[in-house]
Formats: sequence, structure tokens, C-alpha cells
Amino acid sequence: MKILSITAGAAGMYCGSCFRDNALAVELLARGHDVTLVPLYTPTRTDETNVSRPDVLFGGISVYLQQHSALFRKTPRLLDRLWDSPRVIGLLAGHGVSNDARLLGDLTISMLEGEHGVLRKEFEKLLDWTAHEPSPDVVNLPNSLLISLAAPLRRALGRPVFCTLQGEELFLGGLAPAYRERSIALIRDQVRHVDRFIAVSDYCADFMARFLDIPEDRISVVPLGINMTGYERRQTDPETFRVGYFARVAPEKGLHLLADAYVRFRQHAPEARARLEVAGYLAASHRAYLQEARVILERAGLGNEFTAHGEVDRVGKVRFLGRLDVLSVPATYDEPKGMFLLEAMACGVPVVQPRRGAFVEVVDRTGGGLLVEPDDRDALAGGLHSLWTDRALAERLGRAAYDGVRAHYTVARSADRLIQAYGAAQPTPTAGVAC
Repeated sequence: MKILSITAGAAGMYCGSCFRDNALAVELLARGHDVTLVPLYTPTRTDETNVSRPDVLFGGISVYLQQHSALFRKTPRLLDRLWDSPRVIGLLAGHGVSNDARLLGDLTISMLEGEHGVLRKEFEKLLDWTAHEPSPDVVNLPNSLLISLAAPLRRALGRPVFCTLQGEELFLGGLAPAYRERSIALIRDQVRHVDRFIAVSDYCADFMARFLDIPEDRISVVPLGINMTGYERRQTDPETFRVGYFARVAPEKGLHLLADAYVRFRQHAPEARARLEVAGYLAASHRAYLQEARVILERAGLGNEFTAHGEVDRVGKVRFLGRLDVLSVPATYDEPKGMFLLEAMACGVPVVQPRRGAFVEVVDRTGGGLLVEPDDRDALAGGLHSLWTDRALAERLGRAAYDGVRAHYTVARSADRLIQAYGAAQPTPTAGVAC
């Protein structure tokens, strides 16, 4: 099967969606499928071999310039190539280009208006690009924020177009109300141009069907999967109980809740030798937030038990996770993915998570952790305390995590489900009809 898979770069940061798209492309290529993985906006960044194309469509600089000045909507493409260069885009992406929803309302609307908006030149460039590429059997879009690509691609290629659903509701929720309502309306209006949607979890499928008015029978669930190479059973220090956080450091991921819960756990176990270890991408705008989490421990006299490791590569990630006794990322919203759970479980690390979003199905399916009430610091502290006091329980959950993620959440299983979805899709009667 020849697959054109579009992925969205995240301005130089590690991104779970990029990880997923790239890992699936690697797996499908290994099986003999012909996959073209092409990034939009910026080059992608992964901690595995990156198989995405070097060229970038809808270059972030071009899109920004056209959004803010009519002059750049008419510049010749030869000139556009100067700032569409992946090297130039990557350089600027590493110096403060933001993907914060609060700052991107106008651009989000323009992208969703598609061929009929201010970015029409980029859509023309996309179709010219596809005209010089071998025709694919299927096209896959990375999220519903790019649903405006569906109609022109479906019309130009005459092939089924799929759209992945993998957490864009968090971005939409961050928009100002007027932008959010307009964006959702534009997405709903273009659902008819997509042959089939791919949700990354059961929770995601149920929620997005309601949120975007997508018929349930047009959504296939393809659970996340990770490449297990290099993941080994954890080697912990029996003298020190290490509580870990591994995710983007941002308020919605709940590090402040974990810091507070850690203090409460230690108040109930003053004799414990313990640490709170943190790793993950930290945007400049959230440095103060990380410091706030540190201060929570310092005020309790536990500042020397807090370590922030920063961003880690794949080797560093496996090493970091392999030293933990428990992982917790108590997100304050209904997370539809939770790849960090799979990565921790792949090392045999049990988790303590709020009972919300996709966390429920991951923990229930693997048996690799405890679920507690959302946004409840005492309940979270109680879960940590349970694993500290009952090491046999922690060991059982760790074994279940290690085995369960390999039984249910490998990239090979994910690829199996994706190919099934591609093969079963039938073009919808209204797909590809011009807006």
C-alpha cells in the first residue's frame, strides 16, 4: 500500500503526535509499505530514526508572513523557497516560535478556511507538490485542525482521506471563545470531506464524536503503540523511593498537583527516603511554573528531594524511567493519549493516575497501576503511599505494566489496526465535494 501521511511539526519540541506518526511510518516501511511522511509547518523532532521527508509543506514562516501581510500572499514561489527551507524554519523554530493556542487564533481560522482563506497560495503549492509525487492509495491527515486539506486532496487525488484525532481539543480549548467557536464550526462543516477518522483511544473516539459531530460509525480506534526496542525492566534503588513525572512541563499536565501530593505523602511517611524526579520539555514561558513546583517542596523542607532533569533523548528517557518506583502525570484535563504511561510501563514502572480520559483504559487494560480521583491531592498522595508501604503490590503492578503494554500497546499492534482501517474504508458519497 502506498500511503501519504502528513504530520505536523511542533516548532522544535518533542511532540507525542510526531512520535506516533513517525513510529507508525517506520513500522509500515519495515513491512514493505510505501510511506511518504511529510511535515507541515516545521520539521518534526523525534527520539527515534526520523523518516519524514526533508521538505516542509505549509512552511511556518510562509504561513506566518501570509497571515500578517497581504504582500506575501502574492510573492513568487521562487522567493518563498528562501523561507520555506527546513534549515531556516528549524533555526527560527528553535528561537521562540510559539504554538500556544492563545496566540494563534487568527492563524487557526485561516488554516481551517482552507482554499477560500488568506492561505490559499499554500493550498495551491500543496496540490502542485502532490502532482509531482506518485499517487497514493490513501492519505492521512494528522489532526482535525488540518481538516481543510481533506477536500482539495480528495478532489485532486481521488483517494480516501483519513484524519487522525489525537488531542487537538486541548489546543481548541485554549483559544479565545470567539476563535474556539468559529474553529469548531469550521471543522464540523468539513467532516463530510473525510472518508474515515482514526482515534488514538476509545475515550478519544467517544469524546470527539460528540465534540465535532462525527458519526460514530466513521471512526476507527487505533490505540497508541510504542517501539519496545531498548526498554528493559527497571533497576531501582531499594533504599530510595523515586516518584517520577515524565511529560511536557505545563500546568495542564499537573506537576503542581504531583508536587503537592508528594509533600502530603511525605508528611504521612516522614521516615521515607524518597525523591520527586521530573523530566520533559520545558518551554521558556513555563520556567516560572517549574520553579513554583520546586517551591512547594522547599516550603515543606523537602527542596533537596526535587530534581528537574530537563529534556531527555531516547537513551536518557529509558535511563530516567528505569530508575523510578512509580510514575504520575496527574493531568487536569481528559487526556486522550497518555503515551508517557506506555513508556513508563514498558520499563515495568507502575503508575498512579487520575481516573479520567484515556488513563482509565490504559490502566484497566494493562493492570499496571492505580486510578485515583481527579484533581484530588490527598487521593494522589494516598496512591503514592500505597506503593511505598506495600512493595509487593508495587512489584505486582510493575510486572503487569511490563507485560500489559507489550500485549496491548506495541507499535506493531497499532500498525495492524491502522492497515485494517485503511483497507476497510469506502469513500463517502459527499467526500471531496467543494465547500
